[in-house]
Amino acid sequence: MSYFLFKTEPGVYSFDDFLRDKETVWDGVTNPTGVMHLRQMKAGAKWIFYHTGDERTAVGTGTVVSVDPTDPKVPIVRVKVGKRLKKPKSLEDVKATKIFADSPLVKIGRLSVVPLTKEQWDWFLG
Repeated sequence: MSYFLFKTEPGVYSFDDFLRDKETVWDGVTNPTGVMHLRQMKAGAKWIFYHTGDERTAVGTGTVVSVDPTDPKVPIVRVKVGKRLKKPKSLEDVKATKIFADSPLVKIGRLSVVPLTKEQWDWFLG
């Protein structure tokens, strides 16, 4: 099983939008490292939905339904909604937690797709 965190501006696409849509294609990723992480995904991968901008808070979960790698620029990643987190976790919470000390979430703030460890995934759900 693999785990990731996807960032988005809530004014562009929020978790409430995702709850409404139930399923969507995750697009708009242009950073080469973010695209590389999308290419590593497989159906069934779990991910955290994170609001950027003024919120800077993890708010929900999702699951990768499929990854179509045929687009040479960015794979087409179809995702389905999971659940709202019981307790949203702010960037301040993340930075104060040792398991994120070396995480790209903290070290590369502009990265829109971040891999997570199982321990980090469990922390978000706790």
